[in-house]
Amino acid sequence: MTYARQLLVVFGIGGILLPFLVPGCAPRNARKEIPLSPAMPPAKEEAAKPEGAKVEQVGNASWYGPAQDGEETASGEPFDSNALTAAHPTLPMGTKAVVTNLETGKSVTVKINDRGPYAKGRKIDLSRAAAQQIGMKKKGVAKVKIESRPRPKANKKTTRPKKESGVDPVAIRTDPPVPSPQ
Repeated sequence: MTYARQLLVVFGIGGILLPFLVPGCAPRNARKEIPLSPAMPPAKEEAAKPEGAKVEQVGNASWYGPAQDGEETASGEPFDSNALTAAHPTLPMGTKAVVTNLETGKSVTVKINDRGPYAKGRKIDLSRAAAQQIGMKKKGVAKVKIESRPRPKANKKTTRPKKESGVDPVAIRTDPPVPSPQ
């Protein structure tokens, strides 16, 4: 194949692919969303959106309780079935989520501190106390709406006092050490 013919093939392929590549370079707010046609099935629900974005999900919730009390959660804190906490597969740890039982209309705010549920078809596992507040404790499973806005990540700046005259005030210890009481 001649050099000219190779260039023609490369530029031809590039010309075909260009319309597909250019929209990906546009800023997010400049992109237009293409609405789904009624004939298209809805896409599978995505994982939790990036930090700060509001997440809304509808699906089945279950609860777990006293049998797991004291067990370490994915966040490292011990599980407490009396606390308003939940396990979610993708929301960041520490996220506050409002879970509404679609049958009773009751809502509860929980803190995500664990991963799960691991049962197929479930979106969230609630603590016993959270399940009780929204009226699902007897049934064990309920259809719920989950709404959350993940908490912002902690800023890397610390709140240490400012250095004055090049001396770190936290590094200076002026009081004598005190032995701890036995």
